[in-house]
Parts: sequence; structure tokens; C-alpha cells
Amino acid sequence: MTDYKFEGWCGHGPDSAEGKMKWEEYEPKTWSEDDVDIKISHCGICGSDIHTLRSGWYPTPYPCVVGHEIIGKAVRIGKNVTHIQQGDRVGVGAQAFSCLKPDCPMCADGIENHCPKNVGTYGGVYEDKSKSYGGYANYNRTNSHFVFKIPEKIPSSHAAPLLCGGATLYNPLKTYGAKGKRVGIVGLGGLGHFGVLFAKALGAKSVTVISRSHTKESDARKLGADDFIATGDEGWEKKHAGSLDLIVCTVSSDKMPMQGYLELLAFRGTFVQVGAPEDPLPAFQAFSLIFKAIHITGSAIASPADIREMLQLVADQDIKPWVQEVPLKDANQAILDFEAGKPRYRFVLVNENYKD
Repeated sequence: MTDYKFEGWCGHGPDSAEGKMKWEEYEPKTWSEDDVDIKISHCGICGSDIHTLRSGWYPTPYPCVVGHEIIGKAVRIGKNVTHIQQGDRVGVGAQAFSCLKPDCPMCADGIENHCPKNVGTYGGVYEDKSKSYGGYANYNRTNSHFVFKIPEKIPSSHAAPLLCGGATLYNPLKTYGAKGKRVGIVGLGGLGHFGVLFAKALGAKSVTVISRSHTKESDARKLGADDFIATGDEGWEKKHAGSLDLIVCTVSSDKMPMQGYLELLAFRGTFVQVGAPEDPLPAFQAFSLIFKAIHITGSAIASPADIREMLQLVADQDIKPWVQEVPLKDANQAILDFEAGKPRYRFVLVNENYKD
């Protein structure tokens, strides 16, 4: 038993994505001695939250508390936990569990984010049928393997969006080798702005932002972008054909100009999709791949090891994401503003009732 209650903004149906979440008490996952309870101070808002609230990707097991960019204080520690101490400032990203078995190829290789038994930080169901609940709340309970100690140099409002948004871009830029390459980032939003920051930090030869219009060009250059391509400009594909070695696409749209994006790649270039639209990706010509031997792949969040490495890089290089703080009490309005494209570039909910 604990002397605190798990309360948060619960979605009860698809209309909860329309600003109709309700603050109420809920039952967290069944406690185990591998778990950590976290008193939440900050939680970033991610596009995944909206997709889940409206059952866009799959039917959501309502009630659901979203939010998987969680920062707070460890207040209860399982007996099996050794790397977290009570009172530590910790964080949780988009994953709350994997099988962690030695005969699982993914877990054994340290890529737990691809484990088929992956349980998301919210909207997930464990083997005992208890559910995972996220960070639009006052407390969170997560398996300690997926709880990270936050370096002192990183402010909590910066650390929160790193744990999903940042990790989602750090992973492919590291895996497919941004260093020394001409990198393109499609979309300058919460994810895309991390793409610019991390591509530069990882030693890209150049970074180009690809967006529909020139509206965000000034921001892109302030973040460190060397070039900017607006797909609304006539002939953009031909003008910049073959100019990039690696493209990471953050856009979640089934109407994006996929054919044009592939034309931007040089011989043996790589296109990585991280945005997850609710409908299939657009069609493209097979010859776009064949003649230039282009690779198309995808990337999912990041492993615990990569998240720890990313946090250290942020601390060492003093990387500063662009965030806007919003009181937790205003979460319903915040998700409406998020859908309207207002963040520059990540909203972070701040629990006004949190006391250290």
C-alpha cells in the first residue's frame, strides 16, 4: 500500500482527443519488486498521445492516461532495483516493459525497443492483464529497466521531451551514421527539431530541413540547419536531386511527396521513416530504389542503452531543445493546441501540484 493515489487525465473514448479527458483516479500496473514509482513533475506531449487517445493506430484499451516523456522523483523502489535510489530525479520514455529474456534476440542484443513483448508506457496490457498508464498524471509506475537517472545538467523541462521525441531521432541518426554525411530532416516539428540538433551534435557534414513552405526556415537555421528545401517550390526535387546521403522523415502523413523525397537521395542513400501515419504511406516508383540502390527503413524509439547515451550527449554538449511549458491542469487545451500546430517545438506539461 502507498500513501498516495494514482490520478491523471483519463481518456474514455476517441472523443478524448478533442479535449475531453477527465481527471480521475485509476489503478496502476500490479506492483513488482522490479518497479519504480515516480512522483511526476513534468511530462512532454507527443503526437503518439493524440493517435492513442483517438484510437487512430489501433483500438485503445480505455480508460487510458497518455504521456510517455515523464520526469519526476523516485518515491518507491523495488527490492531488485539497484541503479535508482529513492529521491533520484528520473525519467521514463515510450517503453515500459520487454521480456528481458536471454533467448529473446532483441533483448539479448540490447535492442529491447524491438522486443515483440514490448509494452508501451501507456495503453499497454501486461501478461497479468494489468495496464500501463502514462504521465499526464501525478504518479507513474514502470519497470526499473526502463527508468533513467537524469543528468544534473539537463533541466527537467528539457529532459522530458528527450525521452521519446529526442530518442526517436537520436536512434536512426546514430544507427545509420549521421557523422560526415549530408543529412535531411523531413518536417520541422517536435521530432524534426531534435533531428537538426542531433545531426549537428553527431557530426553531420551538413543538415537540410525539408518542409512544405518557407514558414519555418528561420527557425531551422537558428537550430543549426545549413540548408532548407520547401516542397511547395516548383521543381524542388530536380533542383536538389542527389544532394543527401541520409534522410529521416518525421512526417505522419499519407499524402507526403514520397517520390520527391527519394529523388533527393544520392547513390546508396538511406531513407528512414519515424513518423507513423494512421494510413499507408504513399506509393512511389520502384526505379527510385533500383537505379540508385536506395535503402528504405524505419526506426522505433530507442533502446535503454541509447537513451542513456543520448542523455549524456545532451549534458556534455549542452544541447537545448525548444520547449514551451504548460500547466498540467490545462492538458485538454494543450492537446488541442498541439493538434493545431502551435508548439515551437515541444509542449511540456508541468505539474503545478508537484512538491519536491
